[in-house]
Amino acid sequence: MSRRPSLVAVLLLSSHPVPGAAVTAVALTLAIAVGLEPWRVAVVTLAFAANQLSIGWANDWIDAERDRVSGRRDKPVARGDIEPATVRTAAFVALALSVLLAFVLGPAAGAAHLVFVLSAWAYNAGLKSTALSVVPYVVSFGLLPAVVTLAAPEPRFAAWWALLAGALLGVAAHFTNVLPDLEDDSRTGVRGLPHRLGLRDAGITAFGALALGAAVVAAGSGGLPGAIGLGPVLLLAAVGVVLVVRRRISRALFVLVLVAALVLVAMLAASGGRVAA
Repeated sequence: MSRRPSLVAVLLLSSHPVPGAAVTAVALTLAIAVGLEPWRVAVVTLAFAANQLSIGWANDWIDAERDRVSGRRDKPVARGDIEPATVRTAAFVALALSVLLAFVLGPAAGAAHLVFVLSAWAYNAGLKSTALSVVPYVVSFGLLPAVVTLAAPEPRFAAWWALLAGALLGVAAHFTNVLPDLEDDSRTGVRGLPHRLGLRDAGITAFGALALGAAVVAAGSGGLPGAIGLGPVLLLAAVGVVLVVRRRISRALFVLVLVAALVLVAMLAASGGRVAA
């Protein structure tokens, strides 16, 4: 007889742990790269960990009925392992904690972080079903470098090219995240921008955004790491576009996007202090 999973385990699974951990890792990497003091690095990381938990839980709470209809067995709420109300409470607690932690870093970092997390919540609350579905990703990912640079003892806004690269990474993240669920989403009334473009155009947009993001970092940072990283991202993007055009849709696309995104983040991190304006 199998044991029922613990509440902590179920909550963790309901938080979308993989993308949440990825975004938190990006924030941690940038915080170290720009030279924040250790305690500031820790607070930045905890603030982003909390905001990602809140965003993931909000998604599962708000989409509970839609996920049940779609038969999403990968989601604990849809399986009935946990009540939506419990996930809702966890989402609001994590949201409050993330905001409090961000304001410990100063009013500028706190305000930028607040816009970041509220933008993501707006996506969950309804923008995901509109032609503006990509906007929260552009806003939140675009602000991520700024939250980090504003967390410094002498706050500075992130350089324009770092903001643009973050926004383009957000575009790629949105389109890639939606691709596997296009059919299920359409059946339950979700018609975001990727759904309106269709599978092929959405895939091309994702890889195009990554390629453009890498070019922006290479041009803006003016350093050797940017120039070195540009080639691999362009190659991965080209392979991805070919697969999409030929409609060879598989998990390989996700892996290609993930690897290209990691290289792009590494390029940003290698730019170090140049990320700050």
